[in-house]
Amino acid sequence: MVLGQILDWIYGKAVEFLSEFLSLMDGMGTELFEFVWVEAVVEFFRYFGWALYGVGLIVSVFEAAMEYQAGRPNAIRDMAIGSIKGFFAVSLFSILPVELYKLCIDLQGTLSQGIAGASNTEGISSMARAAMGGLNGYGAIVALFLLILMGYSIFKIFFANLKRGGILLIQIAVGSLYLFSVPRGYTDGFYGWCRQVAGLCLTAFLQTTMLIAGLMVCNSNMLLGCGLMLSSTEVPRIAQQFGLDTSAKANIMSAVYTTQTAVNLTRSLAAAIK
Repeated sequence: MVLGQILDWIYGKAVEFLSEFLSLMDGMGTELFEFVWVEAVVEFFRYFGWALYGVGLIVSVFEAAMEYQAGRPNAIRDMAIGSIKGFFAVSLFSILPVELYKLCIDLQGTLSQGIAGASNTEGISSMARAAMGGLNGYGAIVALFLLILMGYSIFKIFFANLKRGGILLIQIAVGSLYLFSVPRGYTDGFYGWCRQVAGLCLTAFLQTTMLIAGLMVCNSNMLLGCGLMLSSTEVPRIAQQFGLDTSAKANIMSAVYTTQTAVNLTRSLAAAIK
């Protein structure tokens, strides 16, 4: 009885430590944006975004004028709406993602600590049975396998949290390339970028929370707890199925296509002016 309470206390402290540690790793992603050189990089892309917005606004004026002469009276209204959307986009694309990410990290840390602290663990009876109940069978092998799965989940979430701040910085840099198209009314690429930022923040919130919840479930059922911990590694893939892709591959390719379109359009306008 006393040994069980001691093991229960040790396990609870270990879960609290892991919760705080993973929250700290998530917080390092937000601390990245406090470095001077990172602020300089974000500022550079902010000015670059404003420059692209200005060029796109000029191009949208010419396009609206040509469409109006061609007999489309709504061209001026569409140009005005696009310019307003572009103004809000260029004003917030370097600020709002960082603030949203900080909010998700704070919420995740508070929720994980609440789960770890408010749960009255029932001891590690199931873990002990899994580890020691198979002296004459395969229980020890199963327990070792489950421990390997737990370690795999923890390390995968750890490295995912460690690189998430850098991914957000890349997304901010790529997002500036879409600001040429937004005032012209082509917003699909920018909306896809917004979904990527939302997917990144959602992943940061869910992965660690589900990992801590899995550790608490391991107390009563180690197999189900390992399943819940492994499911935390599938959050990005599931989010991708609903349009919340957290990778940068598709976004960069779309941004490159947008840049090529801008270059070709500029050449066409230059040739028409000559």
